[in-house]
Amino acid sequence: MASQRAPRLADAAEIAAEQGLTPARITALYTGRAQNTAGKPFPEPVDKRGRARLWDHAQVTEWFTHRPSARLAEHAPPSLPPDTLLNGAEASRYLGYKNSNQVTTFVRDHPGYFPEPDVVEEKGTAENPYRRQLWKVETLQAWMATRPGRGRRAGAKQAPPLPDVPVDGDPDELLGASQAAALLGYKSINSFSSSLSQGNLPLLKTTDGAAENAGRQNGRRRWTRRRILEQAAQRPRNTSR
Repeated sequence: MASQRAPRLADAAEIAAEQGLTPARITALYTGRAQNTAGKPFPEPVDKRGRARLWDHAQVTEWFTHRPSARLAEHAPPSLPPDTLLNGAEASRYLGYKNSNQVTTFVRDHPGYFPEPDVVEEKGTAENPYRRQLWKVETLQAWMATRPGRGRRAGAKQAPPLPDVPVDGDPDELLGASQAAALLGYKSINSFSSSLSQGNLPLLKTTDGAAENAGRQNGRRRWTRRRILEQAAQRPRNTSR
């Protein structure tokens, strides 16, 4: 008789990264489960890692798939031409978020979850440059219809696969989050971002010359291949990915 495969476990930070929420919100969904009269309560944890609760990933994913309509699903965005450009704060309000920095937080902390800006403007002066990121209304509408955490829908966009990154490339080459995730053996950019935010990748807490990259990637987190491989060598073999 074949033994049953152990379920994948996930903590609040990893679940939050996948669902576009915060770890505090995941904890609140669990602690407030007794007051949930509109549907199935949030799943019970199945284990712990130190003081952190661990859930069966499949159970939590199923819960979010059948979760009653959330506030964002009920939000009706204002009518705007599809090619209208909105900055981060305007995009956050358009999507129904109370926090005007929500879109900026998605882009900064959860690479791959939110769409890349349609336009990036280099502003300011040589001494004090800054970048202005803009999204088209049609881009925001497409994300609202297929965003992660709302269950699979016909025509929904799949997360792009991680790139193939050679281990023996230039050790000083600057690599982005998706490339780092691939070198470290993660299956998705979300699981990499979750692990990074939890402090499981201490060598990547410091970035290497992100501002030296031009264009759309300017200002993104970048690490040398050498630093990433050093981090890979220090990771425990049984770390969840």
